[in-house]
Amino acid sequence: MTRTRSWWGWGTVEDAVRGAELRELIARASALLPGADLTDHPPPDVRSLGLPPARIAAPDSLAPLCSSDPMDRAAHTHGRAFRDVVRNLLGDLRHPPDLVVRPSSETEIVDVLDWCARARVAVIPFGGGSSVVGGVEPRVDGDFAGVVSLDLTGLEGVREIDPTSRAARIGAGTLGPALEDGLRPSGLTLRHFPQSFEFSTLGGWLATRSGGHFATGYTHIDDLVESMRIVTPAGPCESRRLPGSGAGPSPDRLFLGSEGTLGIVTEAWMRLQPRPRWRADASVHFADYGAAVAATRAVAQSGLQPANCRLLDPVEAFVNAGTASPGGVLLLAFESADHPVDAWSDRAVDLCREHGGTLPEPPRHSSGDGTDTDAAGRWRSSFLRMPYLRDALAARSMIVETFETACTWDVFDTLREAVHDAANEALRRAGATGVVACRFSHVYPDGPAPYFGIYAAGRWGSTVAQWDDIKAAVSEALLTAGGTITHHHAIGRDHRPWYDRQRPDPFAAVLQAAKSVLDPAGILNPGVLVDPAPSRPTPR
Repeated sequence: MTRTRSWWGWGTVEDAVRGAELRELIARASALLPGADLTDHPPPDVRSLGLPPARIAAPDSLAPLCSSDPMDRAAHTHGRAFRDVVRNLLGDLRHPPDLVVRPSSETEIVDVLDWCARARVAVIPFGGGSSVVGGVEPRVDGDFAGVVSLDLTGLEGVREIDPTSRAARIGAGTLGPALEDGLRPSGLTLRHFPQSFEFSTLGGWLATRSGGHFATGYTHIDDLVESMRIVTPAGPCESRRLPGSGAGPSPDRLFLGSEGTLGIVTEAWMRLQPRPRWRADASVHFADYGAAVAATRAVAQSGLQPANCRLLDPVEAFVNAGTASPGGVLLLAFESADHPVDAWSDRAVDLCREHGGTLPEPPRHSSGDGTDTDAAGRWRSSFLRMPYLRDALAARSMIVETFETACTWDVFDTLREAVHDAANEALRRAGATGVVACRFSHVYPDGPAPYFGIYAAGRWGSTVAQWDDIKAAVSEALLTAGGTITHHHAIGRDHRPWYDRQRPDPFAAVLQAAKSVLDPAGILNPGVLVDPAPSRPTPR
């Protein structure tokens, strides 16, 4: 079945919320926020918006790679954050790229960068477009003749598999499903499943230091990289394939998380794992949230390394798992390709029981995929549908957005309270009625990664401004309370003010120096991570 990517919202047109699912969603929203105006506001016709004409024209040699089609430009104007979706619904596309450029080889990327450096054209690398922090938005500072969105999905494919070392060479433009399909015949998996998996690329994961679905162990893309190849305006850069090295600062670490400001990731060798055969999972309920946090910390510090250790607070458990539990629900899962995991699961459950946890249903053990029937299954299904549900509510004047952080265990209580206070005060100022939810997306021996959600009734036409005020307030609270401005959503343009305060000043100077050497014309994603370079073309 052919599926059509939505230009304005998440995913595909065919998978949008409708029918019984939509009616149930509206009923839940009405129950959560009585009196909310849930009038639908459908997206406008792109061709009626009158996008500004392209300010630049590519040289004849590159023209076949370029598109100025209004639909193409509109789809590459924003990422897929709440504020992006609402601006699209409002027809607010004030910063579209002048051209969408689709290279399919490194040579073509070099040619595009050469032209853009000479012509003073900004280049915004674009993978699947799932950024939620303004990382792919052509909203650039500086003196540029125009902006191109460099769509890298042409650099696709699993190109080589080394089964002995359990690694694969993969094109940076490969979307998650195609990546796993390419690995499946080998019995191996990258095992990296962010919520955006279906609509994001390997290069995007690397450029943003993506975090996967799994709560512990090798869940960050950083840990799965064996080597990377990058094309920069100053020339190509490729690290050596090694299981580990102490040879000075790591080249890969320079480019991981650089968000396309230092170069274009074209391919990478990635570490793989056998596909799991044994699984076990359990849903543990608590009467007290403090006890639930203590139980989660005990599991995180036990060395058991669960695949999932996700604590849902009472609001999150009700909104996204349909479960009423006064102290929250801890979702546990274990898996292995080598051995049954019953003993690990049983020990984790024992730790939870020692902290007052109860199991409405016994733990499940299987050697197959299993069937999701309890709170864990309902939450997992909801997790995959969340972006679609968010879009449906955003079109009905709801403020539905998330933000995440990480902190050490000793400051979590203070941080959570500070975030709740800041969010509720911002909601009050915005005149919006809402609730704040929290879940742990990842846990470490030394701290959790709290993932907060806001569900509020807004005013149509004002929800972006309302959210921006809330976002600023909670970002200040996160930084002040000792958290990071982001755990796995990158910096982009939206997090930049707080990132500048979080990073050490000497490191900022080093990053700026690296930018000047690798991108002397300052054309790559200007304004992300570092300030644009002075206006000076760089001939080759």
